[in-house]
Amino acid sequence: MVRSVGQRRVTGRVTADGVDPRVAGLRAAVSRLRRELAGHRREFADRGIAEDELAALDAMAAGGAPEVWRLRRSLLLVAGALGSVSALADALAGVRRAVDLFGPPAVPPARDGQHPDA
Repeated sequence: MVRSVGQRRVTGRVTADGVDPRVAGLRAAVSRLRRELAGHRREFADRGIAEDELAALDAMAAGGAPEVWRLRRSLLLVAGALGSVSALADALAGVRRAVDLFGPPAVPPARDGQHPDA
């Protein structure tokens, strides 16, 4: 697989049972937020976005070697969708802490030879 400069896949720490504790922590944090979101009965416009991105975060974690920039992109979308829902603030903060364990943001891959911020 060819990668752009700055794009990296997280690898490394694995416990005796073969699980990276950061991945396990991310899956637990995402699961908690998904449960709390499901229990939150108030409807809001971006709920579907949050649910989709939480599913994407879980899928990336289940794959075992998520790319940091993808984790952070999904976190940003979830935070944007749920940031004003104070009842979910603690669970959202848990997801953020879990994503932060994967390291600093990496630059996303360039598309069509353009800089990703263009």
